[in-house]
Amino acid sequence: MGVVFRQASANLEIDGKTVANYIDILTDLLLVRRLQPWHANVKKRLVKSPRYYIRDSGIQHRLLGIDSDDALLSNPVLGKSWEGFVVENIHSVLPPRAETYYYRTAAGAEIDLVIRLSSSEVWAVEIKYGIAPKPGKHYSRVCDDVGATKKFIVYGGKEEFPISADVSIISLPLLMMRLVSV
Repeated sequence: MGVVFRQASANLEIDGKTVANYIDILTDLLLVRRLQPWHANVKKRLVKSPRYYIRDSGIQHRLLGIDSDDALLSNPVLGKSWEGFVVENIHSVLPPRAETYYYRTAAGAEIDLVIRLSSSEVWAVEIKYGIAPKPGKHYSRVCDDVGATKKFIVYGGKEEFPISADVSIISLPLLMMRLVSV
């Protein structure tokens, strides 16, 4: 049982298995997305518990009492909300056989979204809110771990520009257009 389930079960004073069952129901009802961890043959200790996102950011904001852009921009949930919004939008345009994961080592290096389009094409997508994002210091290494053939950092801007020979910062709409044309 993951840390989140243990914390939720302690806060709600119910059994962790009950929390897990409720999350399964929310996932089956398409209210929550479960993203499994990438677990390819990597010789590192990896986080192996799934990651969860509320699929409708509007519902999430309403439940949290966020009722304006200003309230959202000053709320600590902004980054996770943006991440969930991006993940959902990307899933809406993925080719039918595409598989998605996240990747995180026990040391904390991560990729927010790993998209396996085929056995030879894997995209690494890091999600950053803001207009001047930077990759994490271990981004290149974790991209190598998953065998990424394309590397993107999705941000809240409108354009695409390279930050190195093989990494592009890209807007969500532009990345979605690329995925539609795959």
